[in-house]
Amino acid sequence: MEAALGGETLAGLVNNAGIAVAGPLLHLDIDELRKQFDVNLIGQLIVTQAFAPLLGADPDRKGAKGRIVMISSVGGTNASPFVGPYSASKFAIEGLSESLRRELMIHGIDVIIVAPGAVATPIWDKAEDIDIARYANTAYAPALDRVLAYMLELGRKGLKPDVLGEAVWKALTVAKPKTRYVVTPDRVEHFMVNHLPKRVVDNIFAGRLGLKKTA
Repeated sequence: MEAALGGETLAGLVNNAGIAVAGPLLHLDIDELRKQFDVNLIGQLIVTQAFAPLLGADPDRKGAKGRIVMISSVGGTNASPFVGPYSASKFAIEGLSESLRRELMIHGIDVIIVAPGAVATPIWDKAEDIDIARYANTAYAPALDRVLAYMLELGRKGLKPDVLGEAVWKALTVAKPKTRYVVTPDRVEHFMVNHLPKRVVDNIFAGRLGLKKTA
Protein backbone atom coordinates (compact mmCIF):
# COMPACT_ATOMS: atom_id res chain seq x y z
CA MET A 1 0.00 0.00 0.00
CA GLU A 2 2.86 2.37 0.79
CA ALA A 3 4.15 1.98 -2.75
CA ALA A 4 0.69 2.47 -4.25
CA LEU A 5 0.17 5.72 -2.37
CA GLY A 6 3.45 7.19 -3.59
CA GLY A 7 3.78 9.52 -0.62
CA GLU A 8 0.14 10.69 -0.76
CA THR A 9 -2.27 10.30 2.15
CA LEU A 10 -4.76 7.45 2.37
CA ALA A 11 -8.29 8.78 1.82
CA GLY A 12 -10.02 6.66 4.41
CA LEU A 13 -10.02 3.73 6.80
CA VAL A 14 -13.18 1.77 7.67
CA ASN A 15 -12.96 -0.27 10.87
CA ASN A 16 -15.66 -2.89 10.39
CA ALA A 17 -14.42 -6.17 11.92
CA GLY A 18 -16.64 -7.63 14.58
CA ILE A 19 -18.19 -10.69 16.21
CA ALA A 20 -21.20 -11.08 18.51
CA VAL A 21 -20.91 -13.16 21.68
CA ALA A 22 -24.32 -14.02 23.12
CA GLY A 23 -25.51 -15.42 26.41
CA PRO A 24 -26.68 -14.38 29.88
CA LEU A 25 -23.92 -12.46 31.66
CA LEU A 26 -24.27 -14.38 34.92
CA HIS A 27 -23.30 -17.60 33.14
CA LEU A 28 -20.91 -16.30 30.50
CA ASP A 29 -17.45 -17.78 30.04
CA ILE A 30 -15.07 -14.89 30.78
CA ASP A 31 -12.75 -15.99 27.95
CA GLU A 32 -15.65 -15.34 25.55
CA LEU A 33 -15.95 -11.80 26.90
CA ARG A 34 -12.22 -11.24 26.38
CA LYS A 35 -12.50 -12.52 22.81
CA GLN A 36 -15.39 -10.12 22.19
CA PHE A 37 -13.32 -7.12 23.25
CA ASP A 38 -10.17 -8.34 21.52
CA VAL A 39 -11.96 -8.39 18.16
CA ASN A 40 -14.48 -5.56 18.46
CA LEU A 41 -12.42 -3.00 20.36
CA ILE A 42 -8.72 -3.75 20.71
CA GLY A 43 -8.44 -4.94 17.12
CA GLN A 44 -9.92 -1.66 15.90
CA LEU A 45 -7.29 0.35 17.74
CA ILE A 46 -4.45 -1.86 16.48
CA VAL A 47 -5.56 -1.25 12.89
CA THR A 48 -6.02 2.48 13.52
CA GLN A 49 -2.51 2.81 14.97
CA ALA A 50 -1.08 0.98 11.95
CA PHE A 51 -2.84 3.17 9.37
CA ALA A 52 -2.74 6.57 11.13
CA PRO A 53 0.59 7.61 9.51
CA LEU A 54 -0.85 6.92 6.05
CA LEU A 55 -3.98 8.94 6.87
CA GLY A 56 -1.87 11.99 7.66
CA ALA A 57 -0.43 11.57 11.15
CA ASP A 58 2.90 11.45 9.32
CA PRO A 59 3.46 15.15 8.46
CA ASP A 60 5.61 14.26 5.45
CA ARG A 61 2.68 12.79 3.53
CA LYS A 62 1.10 14.93 0.82
CA GLY A 63 -2.56 15.60 0.13
CA ALA A 64 -5.77 15.99 2.09
CA LYS A 65 -5.98 14.25 5.43
CA GLY A 66 -7.82 10.96 5.51
CA ARG A 67 -10.86 9.98 7.57
CA ILE A 68 -11.61 7.04 9.83
CA VAL A 69 -15.06 5.47 9.89
CA MET A 70 -15.79 3.33 12.93
CA ILE A 71 -18.66 0.87 12.53
CA SER A 72 -20.54 0.83 15.80
CA SER A 73 -24.17 -0.26 16.23
CA VAL A 74 -27.51 0.96 17.49
CA GLY A 75 -26.54 -1.39 20.31
CA GLY A 76 -23.77 1.04 21.16
CA THR A 77 -26.21 3.35 22.94
CA ASN A 78 -28.89 0.91 24.06
CA ALA A 79 -28.10 -2.58 25.33
CA SER A 80 -30.34 -5.60 24.85
CA PRO A 81 -30.52 -8.66 27.10
CA PHE A 82 -28.30 -11.63 26.20
CA VAL A 83 -26.01 -9.69 23.90
CA GLY A 84 -24.27 -7.88 26.75
CA PRO A 85 -20.73 -8.61 25.52
CA TYR A 86 -21.54 -7.28 22.05
CA SER A 87 -23.34 -4.20 23.36
CA ALA A 88 -20.54 -3.51 25.85
CA SER A 89 -17.97 -3.65 23.04
CA LYS A 90 -20.05 -1.24 20.97
CA PHE A 91 -20.51 1.16 23.88
CA ALA A 92 -16.73 0.98 24.22
CA ILE A 93 -16.15 1.65 20.51
CA GLU A 94 -18.33 4.75 20.83
CA GLY A 95 -16.14 6.06 23.65
CA LEU A 96 -12.94 5.06 21.90
CA SER A 97 -14.06 6.82 18.72
CA GLU A 98 -14.97 10.03 20.51
CA SER A 99 -11.62 10.19 22.30
CA LEU A 100 -9.82 9.32 19.08
CA ARG A 101 -11.66 12.02 17.12
CA ARG A 102 -10.62 14.66 19.63
CA GLU A 103 -7.03 13.44 19.83
CA LEU A 104 -6.62 13.28 16.05
CA MET A 105 -7.75 16.86 15.55
CA ILE A 106 -4.08 17.79 15.99
CA HIS A 107 -3.35 15.82 12.79
CA GLY A 108 -6.46 16.98 10.90
CA ILE A 109 -7.82 13.41 10.75
CA ASP A 110 -11.56 13.08 11.34
CA VAL A 111 -13.27 10.10 13.00
CA ILE A 112 -16.91 9.37 12.17
CA ILE A 113 -19.15 6.72 13.71
CA VAL A 114 -21.65 4.81 11.59
CA ALA A 115 -24.15 2.94 13.77
CA PRO A 116 -26.32 0.46 11.86
CA GLY A 117 -29.23 -1.60 13.01
CA ALA A 118 -29.63 -5.15 11.75
CA VAL A 119 -28.22 -5.67 8.26
CA ALA A 120 -29.59 -8.51 6.12
CA THR A 121 -26.52 -10.69 5.64
CA PRO A 122 -25.94 -14.46 6.02
CA ILE A 123 -24.53 -13.88 9.52
CA TRP A 124 -28.07 -14.02 10.91
CA ASP A 125 -28.44 -17.61 9.71
CA LYS A 126 -25.79 -18.51 12.29
CA ALA A 127 -28.20 -17.59 15.07
CA GLU A 128 -29.66 -21.08 14.78
CA ASP A 129 -26.21 -22.50 15.57
CA ILE A 130 -25.90 -20.71 18.91
CA ASP A 131 -25.71 -23.33 21.66
CA ILE A 132 -28.27 -22.37 24.29
CA ALA A 133 -28.47 -25.90 25.73
CA ARG A 134 -25.80 -24.98 28.31
CA TYR A 135 -28.27 -22.51 29.79
CA ALA A 136 -31.16 -25.02 29.94
CA ASN A 137 -31.01 -25.27 33.73
CA THR A 138 -31.00 -21.51 34.28
CA ALA A 139 -33.88 -19.08 34.75
CA TYR A 140 -33.13 -17.68 31.30
CA ALA A 141 -33.91 -20.75 29.19
CA PRO A 142 -37.45 -19.73 28.04
CA ALA A 143 -36.33 -16.17 27.24
CA LEU A 144 -33.38 -17.39 25.18
CA ASP A 145 -35.73 -19.30 22.88
CA ARG A 146 -37.62 -16.07 22.26
CA VAL A 147 -34.38 -14.18 21.60
CA LEU A 148 -33.25 -16.68 18.96
CA ALA A 149 -36.57 -16.35 17.15
CA TYR A 150 -36.30 -12.55 17.33
CA MET A 151 -32.75 -12.61 15.92
CA LEU A 152 -33.85 -14.67 12.94
CA GLU A 153 -36.70 -12.21 12.33
CA LEU A 154 -34.26 -9.27 12.50
CA GLY A 155 -32.13 -10.89 9.84
CA ARG A 156 -35.06 -11.20 7.47
CA LYS A 157 -36.15 -7.57 8.00
CA GLY A 158 -32.69 -6.02 8.15
CA LEU A 159 -31.15 -3.28 6.04
CA LYS A 160 -29.81 -4.09 2.61
CA PRO A 161 -25.99 -4.02 2.75
CA ASP A 162 -25.83 -1.30 0.08
CA VAL A 163 -27.78 1.06 2.37
CA LEU A 164 -25.05 0.72 4.96
CA GLY A 165 -22.44 1.12 2.23
CA GLU A 166 -24.01 4.42 1.17
CA ALA A 167 -23.83 5.70 4.76
CA VAL A 168 -20.15 4.78 4.98
CA TRP A 169 -19.46 6.48 1.62
CA LYS A 170 -21.24 9.60 2.82
CA ALA A 171 -19.17 9.67 6.02
CA LEU A 172 -15.99 9.38 3.97
CA THR A 173 -16.80 11.95 1.31
CA VAL A 174 -19.19 14.74 2.39
CA ALA A 175 -17.54 18.09 3.02
CA LYS A 176 -18.82 18.48 6.58
CA PRO A 177 -19.72 15.07 8.00
CA LYS A 178 -21.67 14.53 11.19
CA THR A 179 -19.80 12.85 14.03
CA ARG A 180 -22.31 9.96 14.03
CA TYR A 181 -24.73 8.45 11.51
CA VAL A 182 -27.48 6.03 12.53
CA VAL A 183 -28.82 3.70 9.86
CA THR A 184 -31.67 1.49 11.04
CA PRO A 185 -34.63 -0.27 9.42
CA ASP A 186 -36.89 0.73 12.33
CA ARG A 187 -36.45 4.40 13.18
CA VAL A 188 -39.51 4.49 15.44
CA GLU A 189 -38.24 1.70 17.70
CA HIS A 190 -34.76 3.24 17.73
CA PHE A 191 -36.20 6.59 18.80
CA MET A 192 -38.32 4.99 21.53
CA VAL A 193 -35.56 2.96 23.18
CA ASN A 194 -33.25 5.98 23.18
CA HIS A 195 -35.74 8.57 24.43
CA LEU A 196 -38.17 6.76 26.72
CA PRO A 197 -37.21 6.51 30.40
CA LYS A 198 -34.85 3.60 30.99
CA ARG A 199 -37.27 1.89 33.40
CA VAL A 200 -39.95 1.96 30.73
CA VAL A 201 -37.61 0.34 28.22
CA ASP A 202 -36.58 -2.22 30.87
CA ASN A 203 -40.23 -3.23 31.23
CA ILE A 204 -40.70 -3.45 27.47
CA PHE A 205 -37.79 -5.90 27.22
CA ALA A 206 -39.02 -7.82 30.26
CA GLY A 207 -42.51 -8.16 28.83
CA ARG A 208 -41.31 -9.15 25.38
CA LEU A 209 -38.86 -11.79 26.62
CA GLY A 210 -40.57 -12.98 29.81
CA LEU A 211 -37.93 -11.59 32.16
CA LYS A 212 -40.23 -10.30 34.88
CA LYS A 213 -39.97 -11.93 38.28
CA THR A 214 -43.03 -14.09 38.84
CA ALA A 215 -42.63 -15.05 42.49
